[in-house]
Order: sequence, then C-alpha cells, then structure tokens
Amino acid sequence: MTQEAEIIWTPSEELREKSNVARFMRAHGISSYEELVQRSTEEIEWFWDAVVKDLQIEFFEPYERVLDTSRGVMWAKWFVGGRINVAHNCLDRHARGSQRDKLALLAETEDGHTIRWTYEKLYAHTNKLANALKDLGVQRGDAVGLYMPMVPEIVAAFLAVAKIGAVVVPIFSGFGAEAVATRLRDCSAKVLITADGFLRKGKPIPMKRTADEAAAQTPSVTNVIVYRRLGMEVPWTQGRDLWWHDLLASQSEECPAEPMDSEDPFMVIYTSGTTGRPKGAVHVHGGFLVKIAEEVAYQTDLREGDVLYWITDMGWIMGPWEVVGGLALGGTVFLYEGAPDHPGPDRLWAMVERHRISILGVSPTLIRALMRYGSEPLQKHDLSSLRILGSTGEPWNPDPYLWCFEHVGGKRCPIINLSGGTEVGACFLSPHPINELKACTLRGPALGMAVDVYDEKGRPVRGQVGELVCKKPWPGMTRGLYKDPERYIETYWSRFEGVWTHGDWAYIDEDGFWFLHGRSDDTIKIAGKRLGPAEVESAVVEHPHVAEAAAIGVPHELKGEMIWVYAVLKPEVEPTDALREELKRLVVEKLGKAFAPERVQFVKELPKTRNAKILRRAVRAVALGKDPGDLSNLENPQALEEIRRAV
Repeated sequence: MTQEAEIIWTPSEELREKSNVARFMRAHGISSYEELVQRSTEEIEWFWDAVVKDLQIEFFEPYERVLDTSRGVMWAKWFVGGRINVAHNCLDRHARGSQRDKLALLAETEDGHTIRWTYEKLYAHTNKLANALKDLGVQRGDAVGLYMPMVPEIVAAFLAVAKIGAVVVPIFSGFGAEAVATRLRDCSAKVLITADGFLRKGKPIPMKRTADEAAAQTPSVTNVIVYRRLGMEVPWTQGRDLWWHDLLASQSEECPAEPMDSEDPFMVIYTSGTTGRPKGAVHVHGGFLVKIAEEVAYQTDLREGDVLYWITDMGWIMGPWEVVGGLALGGTVFLYEGAPDHPGPDRLWAMVERHRISILGVSPTLIRALMRYGSEPLQKHDLSSLRILGSTGEPWNPDPYLWCFEHVGGKRCPIINLSGGTEVGACFLSPHPINELKACTLRGPALGMAVDVYDEKGRPVRGQVGELVCKKPWPGMTRGLYKDPERYIETYWSRFEGVWTHGDWAYIDEDGFWFLHGRSDDTIKIAGKRLGPAEVESAVVEHPHVAEAAAIGVPHELKGEMIWVYAVLKPEVEPTDALREELKRLVVEKLGKAFAPERVQFVKELPKTRNAKILRRAVRAVALGKDPGDLSNLENPQALEEIRRAV
C-alpha cells in the first residue's frame, strides 16, 4: 500500500490560534488535536452538549438528556425532550437581532445577474411563503417537494417548510419527470415548489414541464407553486398551479417558527440505491442542525466576513449542509444556478474574485474537468480571498489534489476533505484547519464520530485497507430510511453488531493519517488480494494523456477477478495500442504485476451521478451485461452506451 508520505501543508500559528476549533479547545482545556478527537469520540454526550453551548444553538425548551439509546444505537435519540426549529436557528434569531442587515444570501445567475438578500429580506420571503403554505392546508408532518434551481428563493422555500413543521423533500434540479415523481410518490408530497425554468450552459431548462409530468404521476400533490425565474411560457393547470409572486403578495412578513420536538423530521432527502427505489434518509430538527453547524464551524472554519460557496444542488446533501450550516452560524452563503465552466473555463474563478468567496467546496471530478483547461484560466483572476478549500464526493487522486492545492489555493489554503453521506447527514472523516495535511488525506475522525477501520472479522486494523465503520451514534444520522426500517438495518447495521458499516474502504497510515479507497462494494479481489479501484485509477491518471479513469473487477476463472480500466483521454490525444500498453505498465509499476489490467478501453466519458461521482457499479454491470439498477441519479446515461460499445 503506497501513500503520499509528505506533509504538504502546515497551518500558520495565526490560523491555528484564530480557528473556531482552537477556541473550542481553549474553552475546555484541551491542548492537542489528538486529545480533542479522543475526548470527543469517547465522551460523545459531553461533546455534543458542549457544541450546543459553544455555537449558541437555541432551543425553545431545553433538552432533558443529550442521548437515549434505550431502543439500541441504530434508533438513538438526541437532545431528548428539547423543542427546537431549524428555521428559527438559521434565520429568525439573526433577522430579529443585530444581524438583520447582514448579507445572508449572495447569488449569481448564469446570465450574470447578482442578487443580494439580507437576513431581514430572507426572513420576509420565508415568512410569506410559510403563511401561504399554511393557507394551502400544509400541516405538521406533510411533505413538500422542492424542485428548484439554486436561487435565493430555494432557501426561502427550504426554511419556510421547516418553519411550519412540514417536511422538506429536496429534489435535484436536473432530474427527469420519472425520478422526480418516484420521490414525490414515496413521501406522499402534498405540494411541489418549482420554477418555470433556469439556465444551464446558456440553454433554458424547462422545469415546470418536468414538474407537471411528475405531478401527474403523484396523486397526493394538490398544488404546484411556480417561481418565475426566466419569464418563459409554461403549461398551466387551473386550480392546482399557483404563481409564487401572486401567492406571496398578500401574506404577512411575520410567521413564528413552530416549536418542534428535537426528533421531529424536517427533511427527507433521497440517495440512489444499487437496486430498487431510491433510499429516503430522514433528518430531524435537533440532530441535523447541531451536527451540520458543528462541521461548518470547526471543519470549514466559517467566521465573520466569510462567504461560503459549495458547488452543489439542494437535492444533494451538501445543499442542505451549506444552507443550514452557513446560516445557523450567521454567515453569508453564495448560490449559483449554472455550469461552473460556462460561458468559459474561468467562470468559477471569476465568481470567486467577483464575490470574494473565502470558503470554496468542490468535488475531485470537477477539479479534474477544470484541469483540462490548464492553469491559465485561474491566472486571470485574483483568488486571494480564498482561505479554506473544501472537497467531498469521492476519493481524490494525487495529481488533481495537488493541482487544486497549488493552483486554486496557491499552497495557502488547506483542503478540508470531507467524507460522509446522505444517510450520515454529515461526515465521518475530516481534517480541521489546525492539522498538517498529506495529499488526498482526510486526516482523521470528524469530531464526535467514533469511527474505526475493521477487517472482515470485525477487528480494528492499521496499515491495511479495511471497512470504515462507526461504533457509536451521532446526532446527524438518519432516523431510518423512509417507510423502510428493515432496509435501514440491513444496509448499515447487519454486518457487525451495534456498528454502522458505511461501505467505504479506509486506510490509516503509520503517521495516523486516514485515506479512502472507494466503495467497498467496488472492491477488486485478485488471487486473494484486495484493492480499491481508486488505487488503479490514481496510477492511470498519472499519465499526462489521461483525464480520468474508472477501474472495475470482472470475474476470472483462476484469479477470482481481473481488472478492466476505462480511460478518458485529454483533448486531442489519440487512442492507440501503444498508449494502452503504457497505461498497463504504469499500473504494474505502481501496484505490482498481480494487478496488471487485463483490458484498457478508451471512452469519451464515464457515467457520473448528479453530484459528480463516477458510477462504477453501473460501469461494471454494463460491462458484464447485467442490470445496472437505479440510474435516476445519472447525469449522462449516454456514457453507458460507450461502455457497451467498448465491451
């Protein structure tokens, strides 16, 4: 097992001292990172109670107990007896106080318009919509679908639903009608909030038409609320459809937040399953709020004056993460509806300069895509406002990680590499600004997360790849899968008793730095030896002609499995047999003869999810002529045809 052994980033003394996590450590007499991780994971009740106090999370009624595991760790309850509301903490307490004139939302449309909403303005919009929803008969516990672009109104809608005690169901803005309908039907949504359309790479995307098709397949939907983003003509169902602006015109700007039990759901957010219907992760007012606010405070270090931008959609967990975490801390959240490389490859860097974005969250896939244009687009822009880089979505390869570190952050900014998931509601692993970093590392456990790496028999291992597990509950964990408790237990809790098995391969090196190697269900097993596809892919993308790659294991009579690699070449590089052999040799040099790929195939693109993860299980299924399962989260289904042709 090879790892990047070098420390590439060391925080300055000033950054250490000014960080939120250092403030927390000083308040509790904790002198080192190792001591902080140990105490937070061994004394989880102490830690999460201390977080509530440190971040001044407001409960309408205080909780009687921090944690209750009387039904087992898989059904843990947090902040028991407390009454709270996400919207109150993210909005009301700021808008009714000294932060009312502070910028809450800063947004840019793809066609170049800038929108600024203060906390007071967001408060007014949110309350008007909340009152309108109540007038439409939306009650506590009713589901409201949110199918909108990343514009300020989506945040108002998200908070309005939570404010009245209903359940928000964020749905990815790029989904087709069937994927939207599947999610709306599963949660029996009463209302769907959408837009007429939005811009993506200069083209209008007709959201209302898709929303209509989805609503027609969902008998529970009684109303469709339409925000006018583009002013385009849209189909209309009289009596059901309502314009956002008409609906809000006569509503009051005041609406008190409903005091909700800490364990009351405020969101169901879907993640695709390998087979069958998507999984609905259930998140609650108390636990999700506290966990996400903690991460944005201590991991990405949001402070006064920061502008936080995570390149995401509200239908991916990082959308709610950005909105709930950024606003709970009284920060400024940046939103952008369009493509980060339109109309040119410098669009993202231009927005960083224009809006003085200081905390920028990316995915490794996005960085690999932008690397193709070289460093010249970055050099046109002043990126000195950047202070923290964040990443999530999939494991890094060293080359794009180092390119991001050197060219985007100018070697000044730590890469806070998070890993968790929709069902986790947050992350298991993450560095903090006080940590030294190696390339691609996640450094160690996120605070309060009792994670470990197990072998096949449930024994902790170091220096070898194993299963990432969590041995104790945490506040942000899903409260089951919506309408499917058995699937929840089977998926996460059935492998090792009382232990959450996440499905990621993890590795801890001799210095205690943690790394991820892809999904354990993507694992390749050759003659009894296991390795993650990321290791093969990292070797392949080191070649200067390769942009990205996917490695899969396919059955082999003698070895158990053999490796097939699908590689995307950089522009103007011709696929040749000589290059194919070069890539095979590169893998052998890095990993050994046993792991020589049996095949290297060249394709124009790899199938990716809407949140930019390469869908290896679909690659493998298509390569083997099997059913690839649920593909509703696939951004580019045409890529699977390329895999078929390559086979």
